[in-house]
Amino acid sequence: MVEVTVQVNGAPRTGSVEARKTLADFLRDDLDLTGTHIGCEHGVCGACTVIVDGRAVRSCLMLAVQAAGSEITTIEGLATDGGLGTLQQAMWDSHSFQCGFCTPGFVMQATAYLGAHPDAGEQEIREALSGNICRCTGYQSIIDGVLLAAQRSREA
Repeated sequence: MVEVTVQVNGAPRTGSVEARKTLADFLRDDLDLTGTHIGCEHGVCGACTVIVDGRAVRSCLMLAVQAAGSEITTIEGLATDGGLGTLQQAMWDSHSFQCGFCTPGFVMQATAYLGAHPDAGEQEIREALSGNICRCTGYQSIIDGVLLAAQRSREA
């Protein structure tokens, strides 16, 4: 077992893990942060996306030991004062999701992208989210939500 200490959603967290445990399983099973969903376990669907040191990462492809010392943000870390964050509210207002399984991954990918590209247009956002899969909805409402969040952030 290896002791791993990370900063998750602003708080230090430590756990003992087997060297082969994924970051996704560490977050879900050891830290009880079940908002990170596991879909394909091959890095294809994007449901497990979290932000590690400012970059969107597929947590099913990263080992927990690789994240040692890193700052991690999960979907649970985006809520402000118990309310929805700007992107989350814009997605809600745009009716961006149906079943919700892919939601955390899309929101985390979009959060990281908008953080680096606040003036992104529709085509750039489509490209940034192209690696995430939703099986329920047409992608337009998801793109609309991200565009709305970008607009609201620029106006704030």
